[in-house]
Amino acid sequence: MDCQKKKAMIVAKKKSTEDNLQKTTTVAVAHGDGIGPEIMDATLRIMKAAGANVEFEPISVGEAQYLSGESSGIGKHAWETIGKHKVLLKGPITTPQGKGYKSLNVTMRKTLGLYANVRPVQALHPYVKTHFPNMDVVIIRENEEDLYAGIEHQQTADVVQCLKLITRPGCEKIVRYAFEYAKAYGRKKVTCMVKDNIMKLTDGLFHRVFEEIGAEYPDIKQDTQIIDIASARLATRPKDYDVIVTSNLYGDIISDIAAELAGSVGMAGSANIGTNVAMFEAIHGSAPDISGKNLANPSGLLNAGVMMLVHIGEAEVADKIKNAWLRTIEDGIHTPDIYSEEHSSERVGTKEFANAIIERLGERPISIPSSFLSEGSGTITIPTFKRKKVNKTLLGVDVFIDWPHDNANEIGSMLDAVEKPEMKLKMITNRGVKVYPNGHDETFCTDHWRCRFVSNKTITSSENPKYAQVNMPQLLQLLDAIHAAGFDIIKTENLYAFDGIRGFSLGQGE
Repeated sequence: MDCQKKKAMIVAKKKSTEDNLQKTTTVAVAHGDGIGPEIMDATLRIMKAAGANVEFEPISVGEAQYLSGESSGIGKHAWETIGKHKVLLKGPITTPQGKGYKSLNVTMRKTLGLYANVRPVQALHPYVKTHFPNMDVVIIRENEEDLYAGIEHQQTADVVQCLKLITRPGCEKIVRYAFEYAKAYGRKKVTCMVKDNIMKLTDGLFHRVFEEIGAEYPDIKQDTQIIDIASARLATRPKDYDVIVTSNLYGDIISDIAAELAGSVGMAGSANIGTNVAMFEAIHGSAPDISGKNLANPSGLLNAGVMMLVHIGEAEVADKIKNAWLRTIEDGIHTPDIYSEEHSSERVGTKEFANAIIERLGERPISIPSSFLSEGSGTITIPTFKRKKVNKTLLGVDVFIDWPHDNANEIGSMLDAVEKPEMKLKMITNRGVKVYPNGHDETFCTDHWRCRFVSNKTITSSENPKYAQVNMPQLLQLLDAIHAAGFDIIKTENLYAFDGIRGFSLGQGE
């Protein structure tokens, strides 16, 4: 490229930046509860001082809404404002205890389709105490499904259940987002964390999608680890990780672990990204015990605000704020939560900490690496999910029975005696362990029995059991017969094969 062309490109990029800076973006702002109003005021002051072209429209969510009768913690005006502006900066909220209120965070993430939770965690050694001075990890967590679907039932006197829902479109969106994020910000490796040695279908799907999509990014290193040992390694060797992608519950846990490893949960912010809407928040709670005392550290919300500025195209301002914040930390001006005799020069409150950052706008840290978010390249786009047609075959049914006795052989014999049209009882499990036929007397049983019925034409090959197809009228006749025999049926799960692949787990010991 000759000098004239290069100069033209630089001028074009500068003009584009200037045009963007002239555009004002309005975002919804929820000050939150507890320390929320204090840290939000500090954050907004810093943004305005840095020259961010942002207007803020306040909304009310959280405790006041709950107590006014809004059982979800958010009213119609707030929903409309978020829908209009598509961006929300939210302070921490308080959910009243003991009244059965649902988490507003979960409600908002799912209602707004905020499928990706992004939590960067970076050590600020030696100014914030940590055993891992080189830690720099981004955790990308699926945000809508898994156990956080919140679908729970009590089924017997002894047993409650929670459904773990993992979907292919959910997996595809979050995995692709993780690789696109790594590509945009020059990250070298993506690690998938699952537990598919136990949950072979749910976590197995997440793992399989990771491998399928990962094949499209050959320049990015990638590996998959079992979540338990991966969590231990993250806690002892965080330098081995770069970008981590995982499902909802695992991500919730390890992101807090990572934040504490880096020095403090109070320093980390997060982005919740959807197709049309994005929400930015600190990862800590509302801390009502220090509310109104000018003690709170606004860093978590400020870092969320920095991520918001990048999202709306104000990356240069984001870098300006982030670097002033880093310089303030480096100069030893610290709030009480990170203050230490060794590395702090001044103990300050929330307002004074914000003032110190404003005074340093335009400066960069000296020993801590500077922020270069504006050097990220490209736009993260996620293609629309396209459902593939599959051949679905009905192979049987798991009938769950509430039977308040502990003799597996007795219930097995009783069910064997039930007239079953062209079907047979294959096994019974209790808490997932096979107890009939050929169970073990030592196995502890509750009142919750899974009874698997399949075709009596089951074919056994040398490799895997193959089930003959059954039909719905046979299943309905079976259920009528079981009910007529006096059993309490609490739920059923149909057993399917998809394109000839078994879509249900075997019982432990089956």
